Amino acid sequence: MSAATETSKNIHQGRNVKRFREMLGLKQEALAIRLGEEWNQKRVSLLEAKETLEADILRQVAQALNVPEEAIKNLDEEKAVNIISNTFNDTSMLNAVNYNPNFNPIDKLIQIYEENKKLYEQLLASEREKIELLKNKS
Repeated sequence: MSAATETSKNIHQGRNVKRFREMLGLKQEALAIRLGEEWNQKRVSLLEAKETLEADILRQVAQALNVPEEAIKNLDEEKAVNIISNTFNDTSMLNAVNYNPNFNPIDKLIQIYEENKKLYEQLLASEREKIELLKNKS
C-alpha cells in the first residue's frame, strides 16, 4: 500500500465538511440553504457521513463554505492535532511571556501602605480642624 493511498484513507472528507461548517458556526440547515433548493438538513447530514465526496459536490460545498476544495480534501485531523500539540509544548513559547518585573513587589506594597497612611493622617487632621471650628462657633 502506497503512502498516498494510506493518507487518503485517513482523511474523511464528510467529517472535514462538518468541521469547517462548525468552525463557521453554521447549522446543517444553514449550509443546506447556502447549497440551494435541492438541499436539506438530512442531505447535509448524509454528506457529512460520507468518507469521500464527488468532485462536483465537493466544489459546491467548498464554495458554500467559502473554503478551498483542497482544504476539505486534505485536512488531516491527526496531523493538525500534532502540529497544535507540538506548538504548545515548545519551550521557546515560554519566553513569549517574559515576567521579569523591574521592581520588588513587596516594596510596591509598602509604598502603597505608606501612601494610604498619609492619606488617613490628612483625613484625620481635616476632621480635627472641623471639630475645632465647631467648638469655636459654640
